[in-house]
Amino acid sequence: MSIRSSIVASVVAGLGVACAPGASAADYPLKPIRLIVGFAPGGQGDILARAFAPRLGEFFGQQVLVDNRPGAGGSIAYETAVRANPDGYTLGLVPGGYAANAALYPLAYDPVGGVAPVALVAETGWVVTLNPALPIATLRELMAYDRANPGRLNYGSSGTGSGPHLSTELLNQMTGMRMTHVPYKGSAVALNDLLGGQIQVVFANLPTVIQHFKSNRLHGIAVTAAKRYGAVPDIPTVAETVPGYEAVGWYGFLGPQALPKDVVARWNREINRILQLPDIKERLAVDGLDPLGGTSQAFREVLARDIAKWKTVVRNGNIKAGG
Repeated sequence: MSIRSSIVASVVAGLGVACAPGASAADYPLKPIRLIVGFAPGGQGDILARAFAPRLGEFFGQQVLVDNRPGAGGSIAYETAVRANPDGYTLGLVPGGYAANAALYPLAYDPVGGVAPVALVAETGWVVTLNPALPIATLRELMAYDRANPGRLNYGSSGTGSGPHLSTELLNQMTGMRMTHVPYKGSAVALNDLLGGQIQVVFANLPTVIQHFKSNRLHGIAVTAAKRYGAVPDIPTVAETVPGYEAVGWYGFLGPQALPKDVVARWNREINRILQLPDIKERLAVDGLDPLGGTSQAFREVLARDIAKWKTVVRNGNIKAGG
């Protein structure tokens, strides 16, 4: 089941208020709010956070300050957000890598029950992208080539445990393919080697490769999301060849477990409203993201589902952190 279909249509009802210790409910918030992100400035997640921050600030009447905490695959940022004082003044914007980290690493907190999910923001899939020197036009042909040429196909990713890595490994496990993983320090480096022919396959974000498709420097054969992309409608989904396959990344807001329900409700309501704004929709489309929204409970269900899914992939693939 896709994230979109799992999201409950209604948004958390009611506009409540919450307060920091010593403040009246009507006064919240009394000071700027910190939004923790585990991305370096300029990356997709950072851009998304900085698009939402001023809109949230308008609603709350206080600045929402983006606090970049890159490193350790996002773990530093995630733990900072979930261990913050639950007074409503520190939340985090986390990507789907949050679920992958929970599958790869022993955590000091419960990544589902020990946090307060607020709302999903957006999702994106990847495009199965090939160097055109490979004589393959469809996913079915890729599967046949792998069977006929064991050990010949190498796929690149932005690192062990990244969305593209686990999504490709999921395809390997569902089809019996044996493509070999080549981890890189970033998706741009992997893409450069794909262009150069050093590797043959990359699960890539559409905005980073669509111009290469148009110039025939790269070739897309399938998308990992549940539906085809409007920008490349002729590229089928993986599931059209491998029923039941789906792999997407997402972004969502969450906070510490004891975050007051009224704070969660206020943030959820505003995030859902912001997602309807034309400029935000345009910003998401430029970055290859589909808006989501929905309830905090829907987000918790996605966390539980994806962590279980990636734990299975990690176990079956004998994937080790840092490997």
